Amino acid sequence: MDRAVTAPGAVIPELVEIGRARTVVQTLAELWRDRELLYFLVWKDIKVKYKQTALGVAWVVLQPVIGMLLFTLLFGKVAKLPNDGLPYPVFYYASLLSWTYFSSALLMASNSVISNTSLVTKVYFPRILLPAASVIGALLDLAIASTILLGLLLFYDVPLTPGLALLPLFLGILVLFTLGVGQLLAALNVNYRDIKHALPFVVQIWMFASPVVWPLSMVPEPYQWLASLNPIAGIIEATRAVISGSPVPWDWVSISAAMALLLFALGLWYFQRTARRFADVI
Repeated sequence: MDRAVTAPGAVIPELVEIGRARTVVQTLAELWRDRELLYFLVWKDIKVKYKQTALGVAWVVLQPVIGMLLFTLLFGKVAKLPNDGLPYPVFYYASLLSWTYFSSALLMASNSVISNTSLVTKVYFPRILLPAASVIGALLDLAIASTILLGLLLFYDVPLTPGLALLPLFLGILVLFTLGVGQLLAALNVNYRDIKHALPFVVQIWMFASPVVWPLSMVPEPYQWLASLNPIAGIIEATRAVISGSPVPWDWVSISAAMALLLFALGLWYFQRTARRFADVI
């Protein structure tokens, strides 16, 4: 349990509140109240991530670009998988943007509590800020890497359609989903350190189970609903659709949004339920 030194008889509301579970509304209000601390944690995560790196933010672009080149060669030129009418580099880079953000933010969020042991055990603050900072901080990497996608669209003469205005909506669903899973894994990681070692392998398998290198159209129609239960699937498919000018698969987007909301609520509930014991367990 968090401790603090205070005068006899003084009451510290924060320490009283830490013993009770919070509702979603209370949690959101607390996040808004401590938004300056959230900004500090986001900035700290960004600095730590690139500290003493030779290439710095170039790593943000290198990862999806190298993945795009490999997938274009192996799955595009050799295997000749369907590409929904898009040039293979655009097809793969569009999906890798969403996937790279999700995977990197999820890994950071899952380790956010145990990597800030000194803060958790010595100072009271809303613990939910830790995974939230990791997920929000990764948006900077996504923004930088997105400039390459714009360059690819111009290079391959892919028209910039009005549907591109929907991308912030899909991004919002992706962020909500990532934060939900990140909260859940961050809380589990405190009690079960196996999560830290198993998660990179699970994420790798998850990528090939998602339509990153293949479109959902390859799945037989009776089973497409099952594939769309993976929230990342609808987001990737919708992103490719607006880039190519095709109709947006709103049924898949709706399923992704519903799953994202469900996982966010589950992750928030479990995180807040276990956060009271973090300082004792960690």
